[in-house]
Amino acid sequence: MKGIVLAGGSGTRLYPITLTTSKQLLPLYDKPMIYYPLSILFEADIREIVIISTPKHIDLYKELLGTGEDFGVKFYYVIQQEPRGIAEAFLISEDYIKEENVALILGDNVFYGDIIYDIIEKGKKIKEGALISAYYVKDPQRYGIVEFDKEGKPSKIVEKPKNPKSNYAVMGLYFYDKNVIYYAKELKPSQRGELEITDLNNIYLEEGKLNVIKIDKGLAWLDTGTPSSLLEAANFIETIQNRQGLMIAALEEIAYLKGFITLEKLKERAKYFENSEYGKYLLRRIKEFENEI
Repeated sequence: MKGIVLAGGSGTRLYPITLTTSKQLLPLYDKPMIYYPLSILFEADIREIVIISTPKHIDLYKELLGTGEDFGVKFYYVIQQEPRGIAEAFLISEDYIKEENVALILGDNVFYGDIIYDIIEKGKKIKEGALISAYYVKDPQRYGIVEFDKEGKPSKIVEKPKNPKSNYAVMGLYFYDKNVIYYAKELKPSQRGELEITDLNNIYLEEGKLNVIKIDKGLAWLDTGTPSSLLEAANFIETIQNRQGLMIAALEEIAYLKGFITLEKLKERAKYFENSEYGKYLLRRIKEFENEI
C-alpha cells in the first residue's frame, strides 16, 4: 500500500500566519503539523509516501523531511499547481501509486485515540473497494456528510449540505483499492471547479464497495483551520503528552517500533535533536528500549 499526504492549499483562514509558509508546516505544539498525519501512515506500515504541496512550499517539505531515509521510508514530492480538489491527488500521484492500494490523509488532520488503530488495521486489509470513517459532529454543514438509510447502511454522501440529514462527517483519512486512479479519471469538476472526494466516494458507494465506520466516541479528530482551533489542538497535544510522558507523532520513535529503522539510527536522530525537548524525549525512550533488550 502506498500513502499520500495532501499538504497543499493556501491556508487563507489563517492569514497572516500562512502568508509565507504552508499551513501544514505550522507548529502544532512541539512538532510541525505534517508529523501527525505522517505518523498515521507510519502506523499503517506504509513506507512509500507521496507528499503533495504547492510550487511555493514544496521545497520546504523537502528540507524538513528529506528523502525519508531518516525514518526508513521513501518520500516522493509532487506539486499541485492549484487547489483543484482532494481527488486530484490521485491523478497527480499516478506515477508513484501505480496499481497499488492507497491511503490518503489530509495534511491538517490530527487523530488521537485507540479507534484510529482499528481504522488503520481495517484499511490495510482492503482487497477491493474503499473504506472511510464517519465522525459525529455538531456542525455537519461544514463537512461531507454520510446519510444512512432506515437499516443504518450508508445511502449517500453530500458535500456541505444546507439541511443535513445526518451528523456524521467524513474524516480526512481514506483507504482505496487499486481502481481509485480509474475512478478519479472519470470525475468531472464540481461547480467550484474541483474534483471532489465526495464524488469519488459516491462512486464506490453506488457500486456497493464503500465501507463506512461510524464513530460516536473514543476518538479525537482535531480541527486546525482557524487560529483558535489551532491553539486548542496544540493545548490538547500538550495536555496528553504531559500527563502520559509519551509523545504523539514522534516519527523516529514510531519508525523504530515499526522496524523501519535500527536503534543506532534512532540514536543518531536523537543526537541531532538533543538540545530540544523532542531530542531529550527520544534519548529517554532509547534508554527504555535498551533496558527491554
